[in-house]
Amino acid sequence: VQLAESGGGLVQAGGSLRLSCAASGSALRVDRMGWYRQTPGKQREFVAAIDSDGRTNYTDSVKGRFTVSRDNAQNTLYLQMNSLKPEDTAVYYCNADTVRYSGRYVEVWGQGTLVTVSS
Repeated sequence: VQLAESGGGLVQAGGSLRLSCAASGSALRVDRMGWYRQTPGKQREFVAAIDSDGRTNYTDSVKGRFTVSRDNAQNTLYLQMNSLKPEDTAVYYCNADTVRYSGRYVEVWGQGTLVTVSS
């Protein structure tokens, strides 16, 4: 399975963006999918995740502003980001926990998409 993010860009504070993450390739199963972000000099941090049954989890700083969703039929993960703040500026990465046909668990990462929020 490979992941490819899109939808990043430059937006003013208070604006919105929608990130997408398309999964390609094959696996026995794709379990939890999520979004992480990273700024220069800092560790990658968790943003939001969604299980295969639709249960979601968010970091406190984005609760009420971001919404994570997935379309299992289209193998796509989304992150709707509203009321963006300059501190949301980061490279956003898509992540997926997959189970290969061999039974092996493999964590997959996308290449990242840059989100810049201007004040």
